[in-house]
Amino acid sequence: MKAWDFLDEYRGTFFTGAWPTLPEMFRITVNRYGERACFTIYEPDRISLNYREALARIEAVARYLHSKGISKGDTVAVTGKNSPEWTIAYLAVLFSGAVVVPIDYQLKTEELDLLLTTSRAKMLFVDEEKYSRYIEKPGILTEIISLKAGLGNYIYTLDGPQTPIEEAHETDLAVILFTSGTTGIPKGVMLSHKNLVSDCYLAQGNLVVLHTDVFYALLPIHHAYTMLAVLIVAISTGAEVVFGKRMVTKTILKDLKEAKITMFLAVPILFNKVLAGIIRGIKAKGPIVYSLILAMMWISGLIKHIFKKNPGKVLFAAILNQASLSTLRICICGGGPLAPSVFRKYNQLGLDFIQGYGLTETSPIINLNPVEHYKEMSVGKIIPGVDMKVLNPDERGVGEIIVKGPMVMQGYFEQPEETAAVFTQDGYLKTGDLGYLDNEGYLYLTGRAKNLIVTGGGKNVYPEEIENEFQLYEEIEQILVRGFVSDKKMKIEAIEALVYPTPEIFKSNDEAKTRINTIITEVNQKLLPYQRIDRVTVLEQPMEMTTTKKIKRDAV
Repeated sequence: MKAWDFLDEYRGTFFTGAWPTLPEMFRITVNRYGERACFTIYEPDRISLNYREALARIEAVARYLHSKGISKGDTVAVTGKNSPEWTIAYLAVLFSGAVVVPIDYQLKTEELDLLLTTSRAKMLFVDEEKYSRYIEKPGILTEIISLKAGLGNYIYTLDGPQTPIEEAHETDLAVILFTSGTTGIPKGVMLSHKNLVSDCYLAQGNLVVLHTDVFYALLPIHHAYTMLAVLIVAISTGAEVVFGKRMVTKTILKDLKEAKITMFLAVPILFNKVLAGIIRGIKAKGPIVYSLILAMMWISGLIKHIFKKNPGKVLFAAILNQASLSTLRICICGGGPLAPSVFRKYNQLGLDFIQGYGLTETSPIINLNPVEHYKEMSVGKIIPGVDMKVLNPDERGVGEIIVKGPMVMQGYFEQPEETAAVFTQDGYLKTGDLGYLDNEGYLYLTGRAKNLIVTGGGKNVYPEEIENEFQLYEEIEQILVRGFVSDKKMKIEAIEALVYPTPEIFKSNDEAKTRINTIITEVNQKLLPYQRIDRVTVLEQPMEMTTTKKIKRDAV
């Protein structure tokens, strides 16, 4: 039985298309599990809404938006830290028939302004950090709504009259997601209701999600990974979403234990830190105990891999409990490359630990490792409904990964040329990633798009965006930003700048190095934490350039 077969019971009553819209999906879940906990936060005390209560609040805010002139096709932005209010705002926009624009709350004000203008947002839901700024200078926005209690027009106090609202259809635009690059004209990925809902259910073809599961929304929920794999998957099944506030290991472990989290989705850098803490604790017991536990882990992993049994949960119950991981059913790593050794150790400890792969442009999941048949070196098996091919494979079968499927985006917002450029003539999306497929449909990545840097925290960094920050420094004649592997074992990538100083300005190489390092420090302070340059190399010879004065990256 497929995870989405139950939808047949609701087709013709709750929805009429091939897939329900996000509001229709939420109403179906309320019908099935209305009294179950939906959105929960622990700070300082537990506050929770069940599905029926959440629906009442969502519909009240949707009525308010409608009464203020928001209708089908309009865009409304949401920015702020993870919270129940954030998700109520997100869903209320969709219930009003409009399009939601989730924006990274860490962006600088001018970057946020650019995205609001580009998306033509009419209203903004915002938390306390930027509320006062937009109340004073709303710009194109007709209204600012607070996601924080006690601050202005608070979301939970809103309501409107009971009037008919024209709802979106499954093929209508639901969400515009802007990728990390925000210099110049931002790229807004357009995802329909069908894109998101189909991906949510089809991904469950490779992973069983239960209505009793408790998801942990720790990573920023505006990101496609958390939005789909945590929020939308949870509300498709009636599972609970617990919101994490801080990316601090001690706080995270406290939340995992207190909330009895069963589904933990995170990025490599976080899983690396948690595992390092576990191994440190085992080593503290002495060399004999450490060697014994490592041997038991190896045996546990072998049994799990060959016989599909999981003895680790029993063997290492005390270790998992001490690490606040005992309630976890499944861990999913995404957003960046993970060392196979880390993948292996979690599975040896008895946790069902898997990887996935996808792009914002694919809603995002297109590959996911099944728990019962995972492959440590693979980023996952193709999920049902995805047509994946390798373009122009070499003798090893490696080529660019291209995909088709109901989860592939509609295109980039108001950018037809950029949209056309990422599709083949026969309609496949070009991912820009290199890899190969095995005979069971598992994908193995061998490289990424030429310039894109993916940090250990799973953030996409665009080198050109950083390079542009140096244009006004006359001391720098050339600069090239690229990624380098800072930790080979953990496959963590960091950021490096190659700099050729303007020769006529400096008397010596030492003088040039001192000034260049000062400039790098200045620029780093302006950048977001994950964009900052980690290593600088000052060159004595210029880098090769094209006739249009662009550095030949492949020649460096």
